[in-house]
Amino acid sequence: MVDNERMDVPELLESASLLVPEETATENDITVRDVWDYLAHDEWEIALGLLEELGDGRSIPLAFWEKLAEAAEQLRLERSTAWCHWRCSEIHNGVIRADLKLRPAGEGRRTTSISGTGVLRPMWDIGHLLPTGERAVSIAALWVESMPILEPGGQATVRLVPLTPSHWTHVQPGQQITMHEDRTVAGTAVVSEVHRPSAVPRE
Repeated sequence: MVDNERMDVPELLESASLLVPEETATENDITVRDVWDYLAHDEWEIALGLLEELGDGRSIPLAFWEKLAEAAEQLRLERSTAWCHWRCSEIHNGVIRADLKLRPAGEGRRTTSISGTGVLRPMWDIGHLLPTGERAVSIAALWVESMPILEPGGQATVRLVPLTPSHWTHVQPGQQITMHEDRTVAGTAVVSEVHRPSAVPRE
């Protein structure tokens, strides 16, 4: 982690904003100049939210998300803090986006909803086999986009951060993978995007 201990929230947000290319814009045409306007009026939470949106570009450095995570922690915004730490993990380990459908409660082991904020680290069948011919599974943490939880039988776009990125190098868009919490299938997902671990500079 970068040393942010002597920086307060506005300094962290301003420092993060300087790492966003000026030409970067959100779908709603929000740019870093809008962030500076909110910072000038001490609207820190709004500025943080806009920076999170601007951070969707693949060229954003690790230090950007580290600074946002520290600012979110100081503002006591739990979901934003978790999201910014999650994005740091995506840069380190890569990320797979997929459309996931969980099995209904009556068909699978799980009868309760799963957290959408990266807490769950299920196993995934991504096509590997053990020397004995049995299925080999790989672990990846799970973040549910736009939803705090996902109920059994529910469907959502998810982001997966592999525990061991080298296990996932063959995974491609369109591939079907299955989620497991035990030997039974907990859900089925179709991969939509694959982003390998980044080698972007920290600052």
